Amino acid sequence: MHPHLKPLIELQAVDFRLIGIRERISQFPKRLAEVEARVTAARHQVAAAKEALLTGLKERKTYEMDVDQWKERAKKYRNQTGEVKSNEAYKALLHEIQNAENEIAKAEDRLLERMVSGEEYDRQVKASEAALKEIEAAVNKERQAIQAEYNAAQKELAAAEAVRAAAMSAVPEDLVDHYERIAKRHGGIALAEIRGEGCGQCGVHIRPHVIQQLQRESNEGFFHCETCTRILYYANHSAAPENSSASAAASAGDAPPAPAREN
Repeated sequence: MHPHLKPLIELQAVDFRLIGIRERISQFPKRLAEVEARVTAARHQVAAAKEALLTGLKERKTYEMDVDQWKERAKKYRNQTGEVKSNEAYKALLHEIQNAENEIAKAEDRLLERMVSGEEYDRQVKASEAALKEIEAAVNKERQAIQAEYNAAQKELAAAEAVRAAAMSAVPEDLVDHYERIAKRHGGIALAEIRGEGCGQCGVHIRPHVIQQLQRESNEGFFHCETCTRILYYANHSAAPENSSASAAASAGDAPPAPAREN
């Protein structure tokens, strides 16, 4: 095996961890936004209920004025009945009185409906305010939990980055640059384990002599996949677990989802 291949495999394993940690960290703003959106929605509900209540109170005031105005008209017409001189005028006043009483009845019905709906609006305001308090309390706990997770993830990130720096120190700088250029093109995956007779990442067939060469302990050469250009390596999974931990960590089981098969 090339003397720098094992440190690269260890570096790849750390990078897999970093990909997962950074992905989790990237989700925290979205999670917080979703939590805050619940509070915002509850506040809008309270505001809408209060607006409906206020509108109802204004309409109730209008209907109360309508009742008073029609009652005043009816009273005026009744007072005029003793002053008329003809039957026609008297009948006309009676008609106006009846019309005013009809309008009074209509206005009182509208007023009653508004009073009933006003009670419902008031109930909705109280219910939405109570719901807001519950949501704010729950969201505050969720916000604290998310913040705690975020802080833990940041510590995990710092620790993994320290491990990565240590792994990089065992690899020549030019080889690290080469590794990172490949990783950048392939979503952070620069190495590919040979599986069967193919590249473990893109699946393309690997030439038999390349596989044979990588299987030799004396091999000191680097080989790349002819299709995806990733650095190839052969992991002896029959070896003791402590000797194959780095290879196992870099396998697809511990890695983030591999890119689509490349042709």
